[in-house]
Amino acid sequence: MVTPPARSETPRKVTTLRLMEMKQAGEKISALTAYDFLTARMLDQAGIDVILVGDSAAMVFAGNDTTIPMTMEEMLYHVRVVTRAVKRALVIADMPFGSYHEGADAALRNAIRLLKESQAEAIKLEGGRSVCPIIERVVNAGIPVCGHIGLQPQSILTYGTYKVRGTEGDEADQILADAHALEAAGAFALVVEKVPRDLMVRISAELSIPTIGIGAGAACDGQILVTPDLLGMNTKFHPRFVRKYAQLAEVMDGAFRAYRDDVKAGRFPLESESY
Repeated sequence: MVTPPARSETPRKVTTLRLMEMKQAGEKISALTAYDFLTARMLDQAGIDVILVGDSAAMVFAGNDTTIPMTMEEMLYHVRVVTRAVKRALVIADMPFGSYHEGADAALRNAIRLLKESQAEAIKLEGGRSVCPIIERVVNAGIPVCGHIGLQPQSILTYGTYKVRGTEGDEADQILADAHALEAAGAFALVVEKVPRDLMVRISAELSIPTIGIGAGAACDGQILVTPDLLGMNTKFHPRFVRKYAQLAEVMDGAFRAYRDDVKAGRFPLESESY
Protein backbone atom coordinates (compact mmCIF):
# COMPACT_ATOMS: atom_id res chain seq x y z
CA MET A 1 0.00 0.00 0.00
CA VAL A 2 1.36 3.36 -1.03
CA THR A 3 1.06 6.11 1.56
CA PRO A 4 -0.12 9.34 -0.07
CA PRO A 5 2.13 12.35 0.43
CA ALA A 6 1.20 14.61 3.31
CA ARG A 7 -0.65 17.71 2.26
CA SER A 8 1.09 20.96 3.10
CA GLU A 9 -1.11 23.17 5.22
CA THR A 10 -1.93 26.61 3.88
CA PRO A 11 -0.76 29.24 6.37
CA ARG A 12 -3.68 30.88 8.14
CA LYS A 13 -4.46 34.36 6.81
CA VAL A 14 -3.85 37.08 9.37
CA THR A 15 -6.89 39.28 9.91
CA THR A 16 -7.94 41.81 12.52
CA LEU A 17 -9.78 38.99 14.28
CA ARG A 18 -6.64 36.85 14.24
CA LEU A 19 -4.69 39.65 15.94
CA MET A 20 -7.30 39.76 18.70
CA GLU A 21 -7.04 35.99 19.09
CA MET A 22 -3.27 36.28 19.35
CA LYS A 23 -3.55 38.85 22.13
CA GLN A 24 -6.02 36.70 24.04
CA ALA A 25 -3.76 33.65 23.66
CA GLY A 26 -0.63 35.55 24.69
CA GLU A 27 0.96 35.02 21.27
CA LYS A 28 3.20 37.93 20.31
CA ILE A 29 2.53 39.76 17.04
CA SER A 30 5.43 40.37 14.64
CA ALA A 31 5.20 43.44 12.39
CA LEU A 32 7.57 45.13 9.94
CA THR A 33 7.35 47.78 7.24
CA ALA A 34 7.55 47.29 3.49
CA TYR A 35 7.41 49.68 0.56
CA ASP A 36 8.25 47.41 -2.40
CA PHE A 37 7.23 44.06 -3.90
CA LEU A 38 10.39 42.04 -3.21
CA THR A 39 10.67 43.03 0.44
CA ALA A 40 6.96 42.45 1.04
CA ARG A 41 7.14 38.98 -0.51
CA MET A 42 10.13 38.05 1.67
CA LEU A 43 8.43 39.32 4.84
CA ASP A 44 5.29 37.39 4.01
CA GLN A 45 7.19 34.18 3.28
CA ALA A 46 9.10 34.60 6.55
CA GLY A 47 5.82 34.52 8.49
CA ILE A 48 5.65 38.16 9.59
CA ASP A 49 2.11 38.75 10.87
CA VAL A 50 1.57 42.40 9.97
CA ILE A 51 3.12 44.39 7.14
CA LEU A 52 2.75 48.14 7.54
CA VAL A 53 3.16 50.25 4.44
CA GLY A 54 4.32 53.19 6.50
CA ASP A 55 4.63 56.83 5.62
CA SER A 56 8.19 56.25 6.86
CA ALA A 57 8.76 55.62 3.14
CA ALA A 58 8.99 59.39 2.86
CA MET A 59 12.23 59.16 4.85
CA VAL A 60 13.86 55.74 4.25
CA PHE A 61 12.70 55.39 0.64
CA ALA A 62 12.48 58.99 -0.62
CA GLY A 63 15.14 60.66 1.55
CA ASN A 64 13.03 63.33 3.27
CA ASP A 65 13.77 64.52 6.79
CA THR A 66 10.22 63.80 8.03
CA THR A 67 7.17 61.76 7.03
CA ILE A 68 5.16 64.89 6.26
CA PRO A 69 5.86 65.12 2.47
CA MET A 70 4.21 61.73 1.75
CA THR A 71 1.20 62.16 -0.54
CA MET A 72 -1.86 59.99 -1.13
CA GLU A 73 -0.70 59.17 -4.65
CA GLU A 74 2.71 58.06 -3.38
CA MET A 75 1.12 55.99 -0.63
CA LEU A 76 -1.23 54.34 -3.11
CA TYR A 77 1.73 53.34 -5.28
CA HIS A 78 3.64 51.76 -2.40
CA VAL A 79 0.60 49.92 -1.02
CA ARG A 80 -0.32 48.53 -4.46
CA VAL A 81 3.06 46.90 -4.98
CA VAL A 82 3.10 45.50 -1.44
CA THR A 83 -0.37 43.95 -1.58
CA ARG A 84 0.55 42.38 -4.93
CA ALA A 85 3.18 40.33 -3.08
CA VAL A 86 1.40 39.40 0.15
CA LYS A 87 -0.66 36.26 0.69
CA ARG A 88 -0.75 35.73 4.48
CA ALA A 89 0.14 38.88 6.42
CA LEU A 90 -2.33 41.62 7.30
CA VAL A 91 -1.43 44.70 5.24
CA ILE A 92 -2.03 48.04 6.96
CA ALA A 93 -1.61 51.32 5.07
CA ASP A 94 -0.65 54.58 6.73
CA MET A 95 -2.91 57.56 6.11
CA PRO A 96 -0.41 60.24 5.07
CA PHE A 97 -0.26 63.70 6.61
CA GLY A 98 -3.17 65.82 5.39
CA SER A 99 -5.32 62.90 4.26
CA TYR A 100 -7.50 62.91 7.40
CA HIS A 101 -6.84 66.30 8.97
CA GLU A 102 -9.70 68.06 7.20
CA GLY A 103 -12.40 66.10 8.99
CA ALA A 104 -14.27 62.82 8.86
CA ASP A 105 -15.64 63.27 5.32
CA ALA A 106 -12.21 63.75 3.75
CA ALA A 107 -10.74 60.98 5.89
CA LEU A 108 -13.41 58.54 4.79
CA ARG A 109 -12.92 59.39 1.12
CA ASN A 110 -9.17 58.81 1.38
CA ALA A 111 -9.57 55.63 3.42
CA ILE A 112 -11.94 54.25 0.79
CA ARG A 113 -9.38 55.08 -1.91
CA LEU A 114 -6.65 53.23 -0.06
CA LEU A 115 -8.72 50.08 0.26
CA LYS A 116 -10.33 50.12 -3.20
CA GLU A 117 -7.31 51.18 -5.26
CA SER A 118 -4.51 49.40 -3.40
CA GLN A 119 -6.18 46.36 -1.78
CA ALA A 120 -4.97 47.34 1.70
CA GLU A 121 -6.84 45.54 4.48
CA ALA A 122 -6.74 48.28 7.11
CA ILE A 123 -5.54 51.84 7.61
CA LYS A 124 -3.51 53.51 10.36
CA LEU A 125 -3.71 57.09 11.51
CA GLU A 126 -2.01 59.10 14.22
CA GLY A 127 -3.64 60.97 17.08
CA GLY A 128 -5.51 60.71 20.35
CA ARG A 129 -8.98 61.77 21.38
CA SER A 130 -9.16 64.43 18.67
CA VAL A 131 -9.26 61.78 15.92
CA CYS A 132 -11.90 59.60 17.59
CA PRO A 133 -14.79 61.05 15.52
CA ILE A 134 -12.78 60.23 12.38
CA ILE A 135 -12.12 56.68 13.55
CA GLU A 136 -15.81 56.15 14.35
CA ARG A 137 -16.84 57.41 10.91
CA VAL A 138 -14.32 55.24 9.05
CA VAL A 139 -14.99 52.13 11.14
CA ASN A 140 -18.75 52.53 10.68
CA ALA A 141 -18.11 52.44 6.93
CA GLY A 142 -16.54 48.99 7.34
CA ILE A 143 -12.88 49.97 7.25
CA PRO A 144 -10.61 48.66 10.04
CA VAL A 145 -8.54 51.38 11.72
CA CYS A 146 -5.30 51.01 13.68
CA GLY A 147 -4.47 53.92 15.97
CA HIS A 148 -1.04 55.40 16.70
CA ILE A 149 -0.21 57.17 19.96
CA GLY A 150 2.88 58.16 21.92
CA LEU A 151 5.43 59.75 19.63
CA GLN A 152 3.56 60.71 16.46
CA PRO A 153 6.00 61.37 13.60
CA GLN A 154 3.48 63.47 11.65
CA SER A 155 3.50 65.92 14.60
CA ILE A 156 7.28 66.26 14.73
CA LEU A 157 7.18 69.94 13.80
CA THR A 158 5.02 70.54 16.87
CA TYR A 159 7.16 68.38 19.15
CA GLY A 160 10.45 69.74 17.83
CA THR A 161 12.17 66.53 18.94
CA TYR A 162 11.99 62.75 18.67
CA LYS A 163 12.44 62.27 22.42
CA VAL A 164 10.42 59.76 24.47
CA ARG A 165 6.82 60.83 25.14
CA GLY A 166 4.93 60.31 28.39
CA THR A 167 7.83 60.64 30.79
CA GLU A 168 5.92 63.25 32.80
CA GLY A 169 2.77 62.39 34.71
CA ASP A 170 0.39 64.67 32.83
CA GLU A 171 1.45 63.50 29.39
CA ALA A 172 1.50 59.86 30.50
CA ASP A 173 -2.08 60.20 31.77
CA GLN A 174 -3.06 61.83 28.49
CA ILE A 175 -1.55 59.00 26.42
CA LEU A 176 -3.32 56.38 28.54
CA ALA A 177 -6.61 58.26 28.17
CA ASP A 178 -6.04 58.49 24.42
CA ALA A 179 -5.51 54.72 24.26
CA HIS A 180 -8.85 54.07 25.97
CA ALA A 181 -10.59 56.62 23.75
CA LEU A 182 -9.25 55.07 20.55
CA GLU A 183 -10.39 51.63 21.66
CA ALA A 184 -13.85 53.00 22.45
CA ALA A 185 -13.96 54.69 19.03
CA GLY A 186 -13.49 51.32 17.33
CA ALA A 187 -9.77 50.97 16.63
CA PHE A 188 -8.84 47.28 16.27
CA ALA A 189 -5.23 47.81 17.43
CA LEU A 190 -2.81 50.50 18.53
CA VAL A 191 0.76 51.28 17.56
CA VAL A 192 2.46 52.83 20.58
CA GLU A 193 5.72 54.59 19.83
CA LYS A 194 8.56 55.59 22.14
CA VAL A 195 6.97 55.66 25.58
CA PRO A 196 8.36 54.44 28.93
CA ARG A 197 8.03 50.74 29.75
CA ASP A 198 5.90 51.36 32.85
CA LEU A 199 3.35 53.32 30.82
CA MET A 200 3.27 50.57 28.19
CA VAL A 201 2.55 47.97 30.85
CA ARG A 202 -0.56 49.90 31.88
CA ILE A 203 -1.75 50.44 28.31
CA SER A 204 -1.43 46.79 27.30
CA ALA A 205 -3.03 45.55 30.52
CA GLU A 206 -5.98 47.93 30.43
CA LEU A 207 -6.87 47.58 26.74
CA SER A 208 -8.64 44.59 25.21
CA ILE A 209 -7.29 45.37 21.72
CA PRO A 210 -3.73 44.47 20.66
CA THR A 211 -0.89 46.92 21.20
CA ILE A 212 2.10 46.95 18.87
CA GLY A 213 5.11 48.79 20.22
CA ILE A 214 8.11 50.51 18.72
CA GLY A 215 10.54 51.71 21.34
CA ALA A 216 7.95 50.95 24.02
CA GLY A 217 9.42 47.92 25.79
CA ALA A 218 8.38 44.29 25.97
CA ALA A 219 4.91 44.65 27.52
CA CYS A 220 3.26 45.24 24.15
CA ASP A 221 1.28 42.49 22.43
CA GLY A 222 3.58 42.83 19.43
CA GLN A 223 6.56 44.70 18.06
CA ILE A 224 7.24 46.63 14.87
CA LEU A 225 10.43 48.03 13.37
CA VAL A 226 11.22 49.85 10.14
CA THR A 227 12.70 47.10 7.98
CA PRO A 228 15.70 49.03 6.57
CA ASP A 229 16.66 49.87 10.17
CA LEU A 230 16.47 46.21 11.23
CA LEU A 231 18.65 45.29 8.23
CA GLY A 232 21.33 47.83 9.12
CA MET A 233 20.90 49.77 5.88
CA ASN A 234 20.71 53.18 7.56
CA THR A 235 24.14 53.87 9.05
CA LYS A 236 23.13 57.27 10.46
CA PHE A 237 20.22 56.07 12.64
CA HIS A 238 21.08 54.46 15.98
CA PRO A 239 18.17 54.61 18.46
CA ARG A 240 18.41 52.13 21.31
CA PHE A 241 15.15 50.37 20.36
CA VAL A 242 16.43 49.23 16.94
CA ARG A 243 18.12 45.84 17.03
CA LYS A 244 20.10 45.34 13.83
CA TYR A 245 19.68 41.75 12.69
CA ALA A 246 22.01 42.31 9.73
CA GLN A 247 24.59 44.82 8.50
CA LEU A 248 23.41 45.10 4.90
CA ALA A 249 25.01 48.50 4.40
CA GLU A 250 28.44 46.86 4.71
CA VAL A 251 27.45 43.87 2.55
CA MET A 252 25.98 46.06 -0.17
CA ASP A 253 28.93 48.44 -0.16
CA GLY A 254 31.30 45.49 -0.56
CA ALA A 255 29.26 44.06 -3.42
CA PHE A 256 29.06 47.39 -5.26
CA ARG A 257 32.81 47.97 -4.93
CA ALA A 258 33.63 44.43 -6.07
CA TYR A 259 31.40 44.86 -9.11
CA ARG A 260 33.01 48.19 -9.94
CA ASP A 261 36.49 46.67 -9.66
CA ASP A 262 35.56 43.66 -11.83
CA VAL A 263 34.12 45.89 -14.55
CA LYS A 264 37.15 48.19 -14.51
CA ALA A 265 39.55 45.22 -14.68
CA GLY A 266 37.59 43.40 -17.38
CA ARG A 267 36.72 40.49 -15.08
CA PHE A 268 33.00 40.93 -15.67
CA PRO A 269 31.35 39.52 -17.66
CA LEU A 270 33.14 36.19 -18.15
CA GLU A 271 32.60 33.99 -21.19
CA SER A 272 30.20 31.85 -19.13
CA GLU A 273 28.16 34.97 -18.42
CA SER A 274 27.84 35.93 -22.08
CA TYR A 275 25.65 34.63 -24.93
